[in-house]
Amino acid sequence: MNTKVHRVDPGSKVRIKDFDPDATPLCVGKAEGREQSLALQQRLGELQELLYAEHRHKILVVLQGMDTSGKDGTVRHVMSGMSPSGVGVSSFKKPTSEELDHDYLWRIHAKTPENGQITVFNRSHYEDVIVVRVHNLVKEKVWRKRYDQINAFERMLAASGTVILKFFLNISKEEQGKRLQERIDDAKKHWKFEHGDIEERKLWDDYMEAYEAVLRKTSTEHAPWYVVPANAKWYRNLVVATVIAETLEGLKMRYPKVDLSGEVVG
Repeated sequence: MNTKVHRVDPGSKVRIKDFDPDATPLCVGKAEGREQSLALQQRLGELQELLYAEHRHKILVVLQGMDTSGKDGTVRHVMSGMSPSGVGVSSFKKPTSEELDHDYLWRIHAKTPENGQITVFNRSHYEDVIVVRVHNLVKEKVWRKRYDQINAFERMLAASGTVILKFFLNISKEEQGKRLQERIDDAKKHWKFEHGDIEERKLWDDYMEAYEAVLRKTSTEHAPWYVVPANAKWYRNLVVATVIAETLEGLKMRYPKVDLSGEVVG
């Protein structure tokens, strides 16, 4: 499956309006996509067990996107076939006082995966060049330096054996409006709604500008970005699952050989 259609080439010019959030180029329809996703869940479970057993590689999955783009849903569906012992999810919210006493990447580094593990960042260090930029939380001369700092950080992780996959879940402003309204109309979804969501939505264009800079400046060979059409939830899940599965298969993993010739069960 040619997932490269969604990959951002290093150094390329990026305009988010050129990416169609309704596009589904990897399959012909919803039924086929869901069928492929079910098969991928089983395959991902097998590959994750092999990753855990071989204990040589580590995978970092970064999920970014606007509110309602489906970060939680992606984790729930794509990782559903994997063992909890080998998968972790970290979500980075407003820094604590202790975290603020360190550099902004300190809390991130502490959550990166160890050998044999898959770690998912539901939001990440990129908040420090997205939210921080949009809300002017630090001076521009500070956040502008962070693109190079993040690239250096990810280059170091990659050199240490971490495979990094980054996904921008791309929904339209219209689709976000529908999903926010559902949270208001459906009592079972009220808990998902925050009053700040409406105010953040007013800054949509500023966020798109910030995301374009991130995609343009930090998609590298060792840590590529994928722009995932996310208006259709089933397609969003299919793309993310496919990229992770193809990446794991590309590691050419093998179960470790263990000599049990002398072992006898009494």
